Formats: sequence, structure tokens, C-alpha cells
Amino acid sequence: MSDHVYKSLELTGSSKQSSDEAIRIAIERASKTIRDIRWFHVIDVRGHVEDGKVAYWQATVKIGFTLEE
Repeated sequence: MSDHVYKSLELTGSSKQSSDEAIRIAIERASKTIRDIRWFHVIDVRGHVEDGKVAYWQATVKIGFTLEE
């Protein structure tokens, strides 16, 4: 494995289904414009409550991608 330099940034995805889905949505959307995403780290999970029930989930992730040479 060669040496790598990564750039990282934070994203927040949301979903009515689950926190996992919110994570997937954030990463899949970012991958449309960011190449070479290599890893992610979940920073925060939270949700919105309406009428005593979870209405939607939000997940903030830090993603890392390799810099082009």
C-alpha cells in the first residue's frame, strides 16, 4: 500500500426510514461529485419527533477521500 493523503469533510443526511439510510443517502449523494471516497466516520445521530414518534433521522458523517496527484 502506498502513502496516501486524505481530505475530509462533514455531511449530514436525513431519512424517514433509519439512521443507516441517512448515512447511505449522504455518502451516495457526495459520491456523485467527489471521487475516491475511502472511509466514513459517524459523528452524530439525531432525529426529529412529531406526535411522540420519530418522524425522521439525521446522521452527520465525516468522509475521507484521497487527493489526486
